[in-house]
Amino acid sequence: MPSYQVCTRCVMDVTAKDIVFDEEGRCNYCTAFLREMEDFKARTADSQSHCDELISRIKAAGKGKEYDCIVGVSGGVDSSYALYLAVTHGLHPLAVHLDNGWNSDEASQNIANMIDKLGVDLHTHVIDWEENRDLQRSFFKASVVDIELLMDNAMTALNYQQAAKYGVKYILLGTNIATEGMSMPPGWNHYKYDAYNIRQIHKRFGSVPIKTHPLFSTMDYLRYRLIHKIKAVSFLDYFPYNKSEALELLRKKFGYKPYPYKHYESVFTRFYQGYILPRKFGYDKRRLHLSNLIVSGQMTRDEALQLLEGSPYPDPELEEQDRIFVMKKLGFSEDSFNQYMNAPEVPHQAYGSEEWLWNLLGSVARTVRRSRSSTQNHAVIPIL
Repeated sequence: MPSYQVCTRCVMDVTAKDIVFDEEGRCNYCTAFLREMEDFKARTADSQSHCDELISRIKAAGKGKEYDCIVGVSGGVDSSYALYLAVTHGLHPLAVHLDNGWNSDEASQNIANMIDKLGVDLHTHVIDWEENRDLQRSFFKASVVDIELLMDNAMTALNYQQAAKYGVKYILLGTNIATEGMSMPPGWNHYKYDAYNIRQIHKRFGSVPIKTHPLFSTMDYLRYRLIHKIKAVSFLDYFPYNKSEALELLRKKFGYKPYPYKHYESVFTRFYQGYILPRKFGYDKRRLHLSNLIVSGQMTRDEALQLLEGSPYPDPELEEQDRIFVMKKLGFSEDSFNQYMNAPEVPHQAYGSEEWLWNLLGSVARTVRRSRSSTQNHAVIPIL
């Protein structure tokens, strides 16, 4: 077991199992992220031109249609700002929200304010609570790390379903390199298109039929991408994105209410990231989120370290309140919840996974690109 060590440049530590430090104590995570940021800056040197070109393509693809893009909204900063940018750049988005029964009051109000003041349409898909409860309980019983796979997978499915329904070719995401471009450590989450894994875990531990919970597989991605020609775009990467500046704008224009940490707009996600992940699995995702901000120049390392000295729950009373609320809502007794917390982790792959298919497709795509590149290079080599 390696001795404890934290990166001298960011705040990633040895809880990332594959972390490596150089002679100056800087880790492979922020080193790789710095290279990625430099490549990104080189690719987008003329950012205004790239942005204008994207906006023109979206408008052209959506001409004559009710909507020209889909923007999934959670009530968080990133998706809210993406919606704001879409509207202010003359696009006509359909805002899409997935309600799985865990929205915080702040998230609901943030979404309502944005929709009202921007004048956009909102489609909300409400998952039947007993169905969602059964799925979440199944993931608890499976003792796998990524309970949030259920929500992430469903939101992806919903975005693509709505895009196909309205003939929309672009899904604008709040994902971005500045605040989440650093690689996720292995074991901290799971492959997000793994509908097979969800079905197998539910088949083993669940009992309520899946009827209203959207699911998204690797083959679904290929179908939507190749047949429907729908493209998901990290929209914020087409703009200079500073999280604190975006938050201030949202506050002033929409009365936006912030959250202590990334993804805390959901009560369950707040409890999962702030309580379950660090206590059961030993991971504090704040390290990854804060390291992104450090390396992208939006926060100092000292500021991040100061935040990490405190609990993922800034308010101990809220922590206990959430713990009791989650147990009651999911139907866990104190004893059964403690048994879950003390149970060993089980890999997602133990229940079956389609991640191998995604990896295989990625390998094939890389081979094709190398082959094309090689062919092009040979075409310009003179025969002596």
